[in-house]
Amino acid sequence: MSLLCARCCAAAMRSLAPRAVSARRSLSARPSAPGSTTGFRPQRVAVVTKTTRYEFEQQRNRYAGLSEGELRELLALKGSSYNGLLHRHNIHSENVENIVHSLRNEGIDVRLVKRRDYDEETVRWADAIISAGGDGTMLLAASKVLDRFKPVIGVNTDPERSEGHLCLPVQYTQALPEALRKLYRGEFRWLWRQRIRLFLEGTGINLTPVDLHDQQLSLEQHSKAHVGTENLQEQMSAAASGPHLLPVRALNEVFIGESLSSRVNYKSCKSRFTFSLHRASYYEISVDDGPWEKQKSSGLNVCTGTGSKAWSYNINKIAPQSVEEVLSIGECNICMCNASTCFFVPVTKEYNDSLVYSPEEPRMLFSVREPIANRVFSSSRQRGVTSKVCVRSRCWDACMVVDGGTSFEFNDGAIVSISMDPEDALCTVQLND
Repeated sequence: MSLLCARCCAAAMRSLAPRAVSARRSLSARPSAPGSTTGFRPQRVAVVTKTTRYEFEQQRNRYAGLSEGELRELLALKGSSYNGLLHRHNIHSENVENIVHSLRNEGIDVRLVKRRDYDEETVRWADAIISAGGDGTMLLAASKVLDRFKPVIGVNTDPERSEGHLCLPVQYTQALPEALRKLYRGEFRWLWRQRIRLFLEGTGINLTPVDLHDQQLSLEQHSKAHVGTENLQEQMSAAASGPHLLPVRALNEVFIGESLSSRVNYKSCKSRFTFSLHRASYYEISVDDGPWEKQKSSGLNVCTGTGSKAWSYNINKIAPQSVEEVLSIGECNICMCNASTCFFVPVTKEYNDSLVYSPEEPRMLFSVREPIANRVFSSSRQRGVTSKVCVRSRCWDACMVVDGGTSFEFNDGAIVSISMDPEDALCTVQLND
C-alpha cells in the first residue's frame, strides 16, 4: 500500500474530529502575571490535602461504631487490604509533611486544610494554593479560585497510584524546594487554563450545590441529597430572578444527564409483570445560538482543553479495530486488502491525538453520549467545537456535575448557558525542565 493512500486514510479519519489549533499567543501579550516579572515568591500558601481511602473508611465506620479491628475485618471481606490502605495513607501524609516543611523553611506562612474545610475565606487569605493529592484534589482546589491572578499548583502525593496530569512532574514530589527555586528565579511560564462558566435559570433549578467529593456520593446517590433543600416557592423565586452565574468554574468538564443511567419500570400485564429499561436523558440543545434540537442520549459532556485529555477523550476515542472495519468497507477494501495490521495503529493514534487541544485555547468541545435517533429525536452533530452551548432540561431526576465534584439539580424547565470568559482562566505554572 502506498504512503499516499495511508496519508489519505489518516486525513479522512481526522476530519471526523475537531482539529486542534495551536495557541500562539506570546507571554508578553497575556495579562500581567502574579508577582514580579522575573519570578514569583508567595508569602502565604494554603495547602489543600485529599482525604485518603484509609481516612474515608475510618470516618465512615467510626459513625457505625466499628473498632479498628472490626474495620480491618470489614475491609478483608470487601477484598481490600487494611495494611495496603494504611501504607498508601502514610506515603501521602509523609509527602504532605515534606511540602509544609519545605514552604516553612522558605519563610512562607502555611495554612494546611483538609478538602472538607477548604473554603472561600482560605482562598482569600492565600497568595497561592497548593493541592496535595492527585488530579481530583487539584480540581477541587481550583473550583473555589475565581481570582485569575492567584496560582494553583498541584503536587502529586502518591505518584505510584495517581496519574496526576494536572500536577507538577513527579520528580518534584520529593524535591519541592527545587520547584520553589525555579519559581523564585522565573524558570517557568504561566499556564492559563481556560475554564467554563455556567448561567442557570428556569423552574427546574436548585441553586444549592451538592459536594460529591465531601459526601463521597456516587452519581446514582447524589440526587437524594438535593431533596428538601429548596421548596417550590424558593424555586419559583429563583426562576423569576433571571439567570444565576454559579460560583464554580469547570476546569475539566460539565456533564448533564439523568442521575440513574438505567431505571426499571414494572408494569402489570394480564397478571404477568414486564419491565422496560429507560437509559436516556431527554433535553433540548442549542449550539452557538443555533436552533434548538430535541435529543435523547446517555448524557452531554462539555469540556475544556484541559478536560480534552480526560473523560471527553475516552468518550470519543476509537480503537484500531474500528479503523480497520471502517477502511475495509467498499472501495477502501481494495487498497486495504494487503495492508498490515500495523497500519491501523498510527492512523488510530493520529485521530485520537486530534481530540486533544491546548488548555489555553478559549473553546469547548461538546460530546453527545450514545444519542438516540428516530423520527422524533435527532442528533445532527454528535460532537463539535463550540463557544456556547445552551441546554433546556426535560429530565425528571437529572444533575449537572462540574468536574465530577459539584452537582446541581437540573430537572424539567431548567436552562443552562455554558460558555467561556477570559477572566475565568486559572493561573497555573509550567516549570522549565
